[in-house]
Amino acid sequence: MASSLHIPLHGPSVNIVKKCQADLSDILLTKFGCVTTFDGVDCESEARSAQQQLPTVFAEKRFIVQLRGGPQVSVWKADLTSFTADALVNAANTSLQHSGGLAQALSAVGGPQIQRESSDYIMKYGDLKTGDTVVLGAGSLTQCKKIIHAVGPQLFKNPSRYDVIQAQPLLEKVIKNILDEVANHRLSTVAIPAISSGLFNYPLPLCAETIVAAVKNYYECSSHQRNIPKEIFLVNKDEPTVKQIERACQKIFPHGTAMLHSQAPGGNLRSGDKTSAQTIQIGKVLLTLMKDKIEEQQTDVIVNTASQDLNLTGGQISAAILKKAGHGMQKEIERVQKKGKIIITGGYNLNCKKVYHTFCIRNAEAGASKVLLQSVKECLHTAGANQYTSIAFPAIGTGNLGFSNREAAKIMLQAVEEFARNFPMTLNVFFVIYPFDDSAFQDFEDQIRNLKQEKSRSSVEPAFDGRSEVHNKGPLEPRISLSALSPESAEEAEKWLQDLLYNSQPFVNICNNFILHFGKKEFQRLSRLTKSGVSIEEFLTQGHACLKVEGHSREEIVIAALQVEKMLCDIQKEFVSEEERELGLLSNKNTSFERMNVGLKDNPRSDWSSAFRSQNLGVLKVEKVENPALTSLFELKKKQLNCSHPPETMFQRVPAQFCEMINRIGFYAECAPPDDPLFGEGIYFARTIKKAMELWRQKNEKHVYFVQADVLTGKATQGRPELILPPPVGTDPDVMFDSVSGGTDISVIFSGYQALPRYIITCARVGSDGFSVHAGI
Repeated sequence: MASSLHIPLHGPSVNIVKKCQADLSDILLTKFGCVTTFDGVDCESEARSAQQQLPTVFAEKRFIVQLRGGPQVSVWKADLTSFTADALVNAANTSLQHSGGLAQALSAVGGPQIQRESSDYIMKYGDLKTGDTVVLGAGSLTQCKKIIHAVGPQLFKNPSRYDVIQAQPLLEKVIKNILDEVANHRLSTVAIPAISSGLFNYPLPLCAETIVAAVKNYYECSSHQRNIPKEIFLVNKDEPTVKQIERACQKIFPHGTAMLHSQAPGGNLRSGDKTSAQTIQIGKVLLTLMKDKIEEQQTDVIVNTASQDLNLTGGQISAAILKKAGHGMQKEIERVQKKGKIIITGGYNLNCKKVYHTFCIRNAEAGASKVLLQSVKECLHTAGANQYTSIAFPAIGTGNLGFSNREAAKIMLQAVEEFARNFPMTLNVFFVIYPFDDSAFQDFEDQIRNLKQEKSRSSVEPAFDGRSEVHNKGPLEPRISLSALSPESAEEAEKWLQDLLYNSQPFVNICNNFILHFGKKEFQRLSRLTKSGVSIEEFLTQGHACLKVEGHSREEIVIAALQVEKMLCDIQKEFVSEEERELGLLSNKNTSFERMNVGLKDNPRSDWSSAFRSQNLGVLKVEKVENPALTSLFELKKKQLNCSHPPETMFQRVPAQFCEMINRIGFYAECAPPDDPLFGEGIYFARTIKKAMELWRQKNEKHVYFVQADVLTGKATQGRPELILPPPVGTDPDVMFDSVSGGTDISVIFSGYQALPRYIITCARVGSDGFSVHAGI
């Protein structure tokens, strides 16, 4: 990583972090792009979560029963993504966005066509409702014919008995609908997981009993039977869930047969064919070994091994990637700056958003093993910090570093283990072996098999401990370690954490206009928080939506505040995902973007340096933004508005957490509401740095961030506070002005596509003592 910081923990902060590790990791990644490591702090649910994260070794049949006049029902411990059945059931959400849990795992293994077909269905028919099911294709999941996407009931964490009673009919309904689909499509077998028990918070024991009882009632209590399947598999990969399903079956089917684990055959896993994918779950990272060409992968990131002279024709892997990507990649790699140990370029003609070019070169400071380990980990950290969900590696380390395939496989697996130990999000990692390299595939497969066997020997160890090297040195001092792509991101996260954990005030104010997106679910969660002893007050001040969290102790205040921040992060991620999909549909272009570090001198505005200095700001970094999808819609908007004059160069000051969002989907009013929205509830821009500092005055940040944009102001009129759209030009309400103004230096637009981000400018405040910073000139 480009930068890392360590924050010591003491006093109440230790207990806060102990209770909120998962939420805190997710918040820091979403807000600041920081991957977080916790040392000397044990999570309260560590033993339970560790048990759930163990990789599956074999498919084990645990229980079997023959229903009267119906199918055989069996309980399996297995990975659903590699299980053989006519249909696999996916625990889906209402929008069929497969971005987490089982849904993401199935989509990752089954390829992008699963998400594509799901999105097309939603575009045509609209969102599903709780209890609904839909049968769609299985993508490249060759061991099944169909996927049944099923929407189970979603509850809050620690639901009340009343909530569970209310949800039970909906869970029964979704099981009935699944079995109806099996009959309608004349399927012989179906594999069903414990729907709603994971991310949807349905209590596991009750979930298991409800599902098993619903299956029994469907076949034994129904008067009309048709197209009865041969077998129903109840399949889950984590031991606690398997045990609860097995317990429920023994209770509801006392005449069934429980099987010893040694009796359990592995026949329902994919065959040992060398072309099939082999998977292992490590924490929230799903690692898949497969035979394919690296340049053909459809992942967010493809990793390339490049030579030190930056000539992409030099190696077999690099040359294959260049051949498919096109010569533009060679031109770009020669001009962009290295970030840590990698150079990042666009994907060009590849089916990926980015290519990470690694340079595994021996050096005097680090041994070959350390070079390879750090290279793989840095690629993983960089992908995680950019919130990518998939990354593909070739077999690296066998060239300049001279490792055998077996040694390279072992080190690459170690890197994934160490990364997965604290990474809070789901990431799909692929090790891609050239199709005809049977020897390399066998060596990698052997190492994965060894790891599976090692982890399966214990049912309580975490997926990776990662602290064996310090066991003899006594317990670690409690601390949080932050790894980020830039020192500014790490410092911003550090300041936010210090303010949150060590401020002595009896309240926490959270100002974020995504609060305006709270719905019934979020307000119910806020109501539950108030029952734990805190009070939460919502208020609007000068265009800013805020929540004030108060309580009897700083610890309970911060814990509640972190739960609110997690809700806001979830809403922001969902918002970005939906808008990015819309952006892709409207522009018919890939929604990837480039964010390239450039010198201040490369910008056409020669007066920048003095403009920032006049506001006591020193420019740390200037990054150029290129987003083809946004550019396409910006040009369409220009034609729609019939703008004859060129766009204006204007500035917006934004909080650190929204810089990446603007790069991805453009400008939205939620990102940068001014301190005084005197001219309407739109998207504000300033023509000068001075005016931008006046518009956005009070920011509790270590650095100051600006976006320079091209803005289409078109035909404008004077703004007013009550405006939510531009006013009509005349008497026809459908003919409106293009924007409104707030004097000579302020413009307000009401469509984000009227502005195109060009540069992100990161500044540091210059103190009265004359302290100056590197300006990147």
